[in-house]
Amino acid sequence: MSIVQDPIRKIELFPIFVPFKEHIRDMLQGGSGKVAMGLKVEDHWLGADFLLCRMTTENGVVGVGDIYVWLVEGAVTPVLMASLIKDHLARYVLGRSAFDIGLINDKFDNNVARNEMAKGVLDLALYDVAARTINRPVYDLCGGKQLDRIPMSMVLPLTSVDIILDVVQRGLDVGLRSFRCKLGDGLRRDVEIIKAVRELIGPDAALRVDYNQAYNPNEALACIEAIAPYGIDFAEQPVKGDDFVGMAWVQSRTNVPLMAHESGFGLRDIVTLADMGAVRAFGINPERPGGMTNALKAIDYASARGLDVVLHNQPSGLGSAIQLHMHAARASKIRHASELQGHVMMEHDLLKERIVYEDGYANLPTGAGWGVEIDFDMVDKYQIQPTVVIEA
Repeated sequence: MSIVQDPIRKIELFPIFVPFKEHIRDMLQGGSGKVAMGLKVEDHWLGADFLLCRMTTENGVVGVGDIYVWLVEGAVTPVLMASLIKDHLARYVLGRSAFDIGLINDKFDNNVARNEMAKGVLDLALYDVAARTINRPVYDLCGGKQLDRIPMSMVLPLTSVDIILDVVQRGLDVGLRSFRCKLGDGLRRDVEIIKAVRELIGPDAALRVDYNQAYNPNEALACIEAIAPYGIDFAEQPVKGDDFVGMAWVQSRTNVPLMAHESGFGLRDIVTLADMGAVRAFGINPERPGGMTNALKAIDYASARGLDVVLHNQPSGLGSAIQLHMHAARASKIRHASELQGHVMMEHDLLKERIVYEDGYANLPTGAGWGVEIDFDMVDKYQIQPTVVIEA
């Protein structure tokens, strides 16, 4: 049987919850609200939910993909996604070659509205199957790699200034030169934090901020203008994710670029925000706007419009590898450092061998597929619901 005719015969879905490390949980619970960011949520953030997908072809080629899921932002859970895939999306994958990925994505969109993350996890596994079939890295299916080491940025919790500066210093000590401050506790606190961080990192390090939808448009504009003198690369999601008009109003009145994250779940959201002049940057990751296929489209679209892209997430080890492949394949169109926080925050990254982070960079995995191997003993340890198995 030729590689093009080797159809997907089985899909397995693993709902997983990996707790954060104890000191991370303590830091988050001691910060602003219950999650050390500007969100007004009721529950503490204690760990990360994932949906892992494993696909197997008729010839026994196995590929994987996973998606980080947070109900607060994504409106879904791993179990809900697994149910949707089983009942509505799997039939467009089973019996087809992984090299039919374009056709499969069209069928997804023609038959199931939105649900970018559920579609995305299947898309990611298809890429891994296709690349492993020809024994090449995924980035070779995306135009080839443009670099071997990806620059990293550190996310800082919204907590006391002393704790923030301690985290920053640890980042500086390992070579990081880009930082993202969580803000949203009001103008005076925002300025206090940014002033202190800028003084510690110096004038040349990169500094970005994330409001996590904390403000209304008037508040957002005042707070952004107050920190602008400290040299801000961009301000992420200052208003509610569905307030496109508010984002456009703020962006039209400040020279600090705004970045959409919660606003940009799908490709149509990204196009609409760009057409409205609401942002100057987009936050992209494997789950939004949905898999490698749509992420590459979004990066290429943003570049054509003269807009920036920032890759950022707190994924598993597999999700980190996926994002590194994404960055490596489009490095010429991405001028900001990537953010990967999962390996810092979680008890385990679910990999047999960890990705190497050193001197402020992440080393690109170079083996077949995503270049990493899942530790299924750890998957079994952290799995929260039975495996969903769908077969042709």
